[in-house]
Amino acid sequence: MSLDLQRYPLAEAYDELVDKDHVPRPAARALLEYLQELGDEQLQARRAAVDAAIVTMGITFTIYSDGENIDRPWPFDPIPRIMTGTEWWRIERGLKQRLTALNLFIDDLYNAQRVVRDKVFPAELLASSRNFRKDCTGVLPRFGVWAHICGTDLVRDRDGTVYVLEDNLRVPSGVSYMLENRLLMKSFLPELFEACPILPIDAYTAQLYEMLAALSPRQGERPVIAVLTPGVYNSAYFEHSYLAQQMGADLVEGADLVMGVDDCVYTKTIDGLRRVDVIYRRIDDDFLDPDTFRPDSVLGVRGLMRAWRRGKVGIANAPGAGVADDKVVYTFVPKLIRYYLGEDPIIPNVPSYLCMDEAERGYVLANLDKLVVKPANESGGYGMLVGPHASPLERVRCAERVRADPRNYMAQPTLALSTAPTLVGDSWAPRHVDLRPFVLQSSGICVTTGGLTRVAMREGSLVVNSSQGGGSKDTWIVEGRD
Repeated sequence: MSLDLQRYPLAEAYDELVDKDHVPRPAARALLEYLQELGDEQLQARRAAVDAAIVTMGITFTIYSDGENIDRPWPFDPIPRIMTGTEWWRIERGLKQRLTALNLFIDDLYNAQRVVRDKVFPAELLASSRNFRKDCTGVLPRFGVWAHICGTDLVRDRDGTVYVLEDNLRVPSGVSYMLENRLLMKSFLPELFEACPILPIDAYTAQLYEMLAALSPRQGERPVIAVLTPGVYNSAYFEHSYLAQQMGADLVEGADLVMGVDDCVYTKTIDGLRRVDVIYRRIDDDFLDPDTFRPDSVLGVRGLMRAWRRGKVGIANAPGAGVADDKVVYTFVPKLIRYYLGEDPIIPNVPSYLCMDEAERGYVLANLDKLVVKPANESGGYGMLVGPHASPLERVRCAERVRADPRNYMAQPTLALSTAPTLVGDSWAPRHVDLRPFVLQSSGICVTTGGLTRVAMREGSLVVNSSQGGGSKDTWIVEGRD
């Protein structure tokens, strides 16, 4: 199992730790030299200890398969992904730029709609948006921010260029696994945390608390913050409970909350009702308030939208933020950055094709064997076609869906996602990875130092989503290692 770099089977893609000549990249040199020196027996023992810790600590993720919920231990690969501080600071600036522009865009759509009048964003695209919520029109949330927590997916192509693959602005998940991955790494390779200048990430939950507290309608008092979860059967329930515990917030389900006659939100406690100032919601808009959205919802709180509109409670992410969490809207983000900020995008988008455009749709349908086709509003990799890996029948069915509802689809070239050395059984193999940093915005804006590196554990697979069987790695940002 010991890592022999000369025998490591490099893929055609860019490798995050090793160059094309099997030489460790500067930032990864200390890690790879250390792994080469570790004996098989010690490496196996450490890996087994980490796997046992995951089970003991109850770090789990639920996969929905064949109508069943499969609760499994969090799939963690103990070989970290490493980036240099120099590269990371540029990415951080690009992420802040992107979320700032997206929040200006969302606020504009629900108020002046200047971007539509100026024909920067098509009126027909807004009219057909599944996630535009008319009930949010005219609302002016605190700081003008709608998407307070964003999980932006980044990928690196074969030439080393980092692209934004998509923005997750509704209920982005994964940050608790990022934090737990770091704790697991410290037990797996504690020596390297003394030898390498690895930037810390453990301030995230304090930053999350401060961001949420800034949304409280009762400034000057210690806010009561609640994490609203769908319940124990949700795939990310571990994360909901973890973040609530780390922040000292209440973990609640919809049935735990009630509306008062004063249009404030209260949580039920053994001492009676207690007012809630801020709700960090982890349920979709459709289920937030049966008076406003789905009347059959039992996950939300009746009257919650009224309380939010009146400024009686803060909600993160705000209802309606999902209007920008649309893979078709994604294609307009570079224009939106230029329109609202007067700046060129720091991080580029992946080149994309809009199926609602007749000419671009024709190209997509003629090249399904080369493209990745995505529905506008799905997440977790569901509904996606990876053309080169799809069967002829799957491509035919995808073409039928695109023709029936072209507004709901976009396509991108199949990128050669970067790889990283991964422990697969008793050997080392390259596996494709992406990166999900998390960006927080309310009174200020901050970015996690690194993020959740997700790994496609199946050989050759480009699907890294945890809900589709992917794994994860710790992400190290290392100073002074260019």
